[in-house]
Amino acid sequence: MKAILIKSPGAADQLYLGEYEIPKPASDEVLVKVHATALNRADILQREGKYPPPDGASPILGLEMSGEIVEVGEEVKKWKIGDKVFGLLPGGGYAEYAVIHQDMAMAIPENLSFEEATAIPEVFMTAFQAVHWLGKLQPNERILIHAGASGVGTAAIQLAKEMQAEDIIVTASQAKHATCRELGAHYTIDYKSQDFRDEIKKITDGEGVDVIVDFIAAPYFERNISVLRTDGRLIMLALLGGTHLEQFNLGNLLRKRIQILASTLRSRSREYQIRLTEAFAEFAISRFETEKLRPVIDQVIDWQEVKAAHQRMESNQNIGKIVLKISES
Repeated sequence: MKAILIKSPGAADQLYLGEYEIPKPASDEVLVKVHATALNRADILQREGKYPPPDGASPILGLEMSGEIVEVGEEVKKWKIGDKVFGLLPGGGYAEYAVIHQDMAMAIPENLSFEEATAIPEVFMTAFQAVHWLGKLQPNERILIHAGASGVGTAAIQLAKEMQAEDIIVTASQAKHATCRELGAHYTIDYKSQDFRDEIKKITDGEGVDVIVDFIAAPYFERNISVLRTDGRLIMLALLGGTHLEQFNLGNLLRKRIQILASTLRSRSREYQIRLTEAFAEFAISRFETEKLRPVIDQVIDWQEVKAAHQRMESNQNIGKIVLKISES
């Protein structure tokens, strides 16, 4: 089969379309002819040699896919050849074929295309885990979502709206504010020209927020703690800004009874990911069918233009997901 491969760890020009062996489905897996996949920050890190795939996972990039089942394992009961599915992968999405555990696959709603479906799993399930499972966002609580125009950010905004948050506040560059508001954000803060700590104090009359979803880490940590209310929850999903704090007063954590939860998704056990898939599907699939939730797509790009796609993400030009369409070669 054709697949996007890496010559050696490095920049986007190390990616090329090459040949790779078609994976064989295990007894509890299905083989999918992939029609579309999508980019994630993890793909860039893996391409650079900074984020190896989990043990046993495909070395091919790609954490999600959509397509049609062409083969089923002998123990598979819930799917048949020809079913259209999408789902989260530990790797292997940038290819003509991929395998997925039968309980990790989800049926594509009839109103969604392959390109729309593949834009859902990684960002929406990450956001669902952060906002609902870890953040335990309740109706009438306030949430701050950093990087609000990113894939996870745009998903988190919509989920927070469906969970009846009182105030949804996001940070994003000014050009991306309109999109965030269209999705349900009540307030938008330009992280380049405004201090989110000052703005949140104004927005909330000094009360702060209940939940924060953060990807930046060290540069935002002290300010995040300062704008959380008593019993607030800080959910850390990435370390894009750095890992080390020069100084911090731990007394602020005790005084407010702050909970700090850090999480990844790719390295979680299959059992955990299956439970998350089932909980997410129960909550979200009907909402995608009624368009209360929708995938946010920045661009659909032919997978032969994967270098340009990676460069677009690296330069932070995208609003929502960059999708790769798997064309016949």
